[in-house]
Amino acid sequence: MPPLSGSWANALKGEFSKEYYRKLFKTVGAEYQNYTVYPPADDIFNAFHFTPLEQVKVVILGQDPYHEPGQAHGLCFSVKPEVDIPPSLVNIYRELESDLGCYIPNNGYLEKWARQGVLMLNTVLTVRAHQANSHKDIGWEEFTDAAIHVLAGLDRPMVFILWGKPAQRKKAMITNPRHLVLESAHPSPLSAYRGFFGSCPFSKTNDYLEKNGLTPIDWQIENVVRGVNKA
Repeated sequence: MPPLSGSWANALKGEFSKEYYRKLFKTVGAEYQNYTVYPPADDIFNAFHFTPLEQVKVVILGQDPYHEPGQAHGLCFSVKPEVDIPPSLVNIYRELESDLGCYIPNNGYLEKWARQGVLMLNTVLTVRAHQANSHKDIGWEEFTDAAIHVLAGLDRPMVFILWGKPAQRKKAMITNPRHLVLESAHPSPLSAYRGFFGSCPFSKTNDYLEKNGLTPIDWQIENVVRGVNKA
């Protein structure tokens, strides 16, 4: 695994010496050596690298990375620009269109959100190819819980967006009244109609940020220009 760097490395340095993290480090290293694992090793900590601790205004919690080739790159729900938009993200875009009038872009690359202070964090940071949840319970949950505890301990306005039951279980850690918690069903096609659609998380987030003197998030992901093949 590549090292975590910057403000997050300092905030989480106590985790690196714990027994669970030493086991996690060895397990993940062996997995990359013996199997196809996503995301690429250099992208494991992209959520932390793209959104330094001091810049976090919003937290979106995912579960584990996409497990098909070329999809995962270290931000929950996001895929690289050339990759087909996964179904859950299609539904996120549909809700964003309904909520704020944003057009639905031709790509699923969410780095723009991360660079504005939206921590796009999966609770598990790696996965074997074609095997969803294959790295569940190897130690990642303890590490990402530590990150959530760090955030929950900051006495500044912050929004936690918890989609689906696994994310909602983290609510117990978030007790500061200055933090807004938004919960709904997961955007997966299996559950989006059970309360995700119509939940308006994006406008609620921006209203809260503006009321607390913070710049709202520009949620619009722009279209990317595709390459033109010349005959």
